[in-house]
This record gives sequence, C-alpha cells and structure tokens, in this order.
Amino acid sequence: SDLGVELFVRNPRGLSLTEQGEELYSYASEMAVQATRLQLAAEGRADTLNGTVRITASQIVATYILPPILAEMRQQEPDIQIELVATNRVENLLYREADIAIRMVRPTQQDLLARKVGDMQLGLFATDGYLARHGEPHDFADVFDLNVIGYDRSELIVEGAAEYGFRLDRDSFDLRCDDQVTYWQLVLAGCGIGFSPVVIGQRYPGVTRILPDAVLPQLPVWLTTHPVLKSNRRVRFAMDFLAQKLRDALSEQEEPE
Repeated sequence: SDLGVELFVRNPRGLSLTEQGEELYSYASEMAVQATRLQLAAEGRADTLNGTVRITASQIVATYILPPILAEMRQQEPDIQIELVATNRVENLLYREADIAIRMVRPTQQDLLARKVGDMQLGLFATDGYLARHGEPHDFADVFDLNVIGYDRSELIVEGAAEYGFRLDRDSFDLRCDDQVTYWQLVLAGCGIGFSPVVIGQRYPGVTRILPDAVLPQLPVWLTTHPVLKSNRRVRFAMDFLAQKLRDALSEQEEPE
C-alpha cells in the first residue's frame, strides 16, 4: 500500500509474488539483512546480564546433556533468561535465529565466531537384560548378527559399517528410527544394540557399553555465535559457561583402553 505497487496475488496455495514483487524482492532481502545487522550491533553493546540468550542444539544434546548445565547457569545468573531450541536443523545465526549454536560440525559461514570445546565419542550400548538374553558380542561380526537398531532414512550407520568391511543396507535393521531421542529410548527399552554418545550412554545404570576398545567416529562439538555478540555481556557469559561445562562433561567420557 505504501509503495503503490501490487506485490502479491492470491492463488489456491496462498500468495505468490507478482512480476513487480519479483523485481523488488532483492531490495527487500537486503533491507532485512541490514536490519538484522543493526539489531546485532546494538545488542552487541549491551553491558548487562539481564535479558534473553537463545541457544540451539541438536535434539539429543538438548535433551540429555544441556538441562543440568542450564539449571546451574540459571542458579548462578538468575537474571539471564534462556530460550532452548532443540532441533537438528542448522539455525542461521546471521539472521538471529539463535544467539548461540551447539553444533556437531564446524560452521561454514565465515561471518561466525566458532569455538571447538571437544570431541564427543560414540559407543555401542545395550541393556543388561538384552545381553543376558542374546549374549554379549565379542567383535563387530557378532554385533551385526544381533538386533542393531538402525536409522530410517539416514545412511550414517550403513556408511560407518562399510568402513569396517560390513555391507549393510536399510533392510539389515529390523527396527529403524531417525529421531535420536526416540532412538535412545528404544535402546533403553531393550529393543537391541544401538549407538550413542558415550557421555550419555555411560550415565545409565543397567546399560553396558559393548566393545569399549573399538575406535568409533567422534563428533566435534562447536560453540558458535555471531562475532558482534561476543561483546554482549550475557552472551559472552553464556558462551564461556557452556564451553567450560561441555568440556567438563566430555572429559568424563570413558577412554578406550
């Protein structure tokens, strides 16, 4: 209305851009980018702990690792409000979808400030009840002769098994799930052998780590924020606090002998 130009037309699926809207879209996108940068620059100069820090992490990290860390952070600095976004989608920090991201891959966006806090070891786990019924495997051949809980659409387990010389496919697993939180609950229920970060699996009584000497892939743990926010007092506090507590948690991982 302000521009005096028709930007959208209605269609059965909602709205779509007109030809004029298509021509103006790039200018609107640049305005959005600059507005976000202005907001980040202003908040980067905030010198108070009072306010909100929005943290994003994978579902399994947000569910099993972060809650006690965030509880301790709130006890130490109750003026900081925390928004936790549990998602496996990579949030765009440049567009302020989060202040801090905990990622298992190094960020590729050059405008971000990244800090590696350690490596998360993976291990094989099963309940003691499952192993009592089926026996504990002594090598990977024994493992894949038993019920290994697989992924549904993800190829990570299939590709990882191939590195050890085992040719598997999706149908090699009688039980499949891509959701990491549900996947771990299936392991705890005694459905079979499953993969888990060691820092999580070793916390559960009645669960045994299988083939602890096996060298499995490690997942790097990165803390990432927008560089402008490093001068924001509460974001800087949260970054330092998370980095130390995540290092402490990772240091408790049982090392293969």
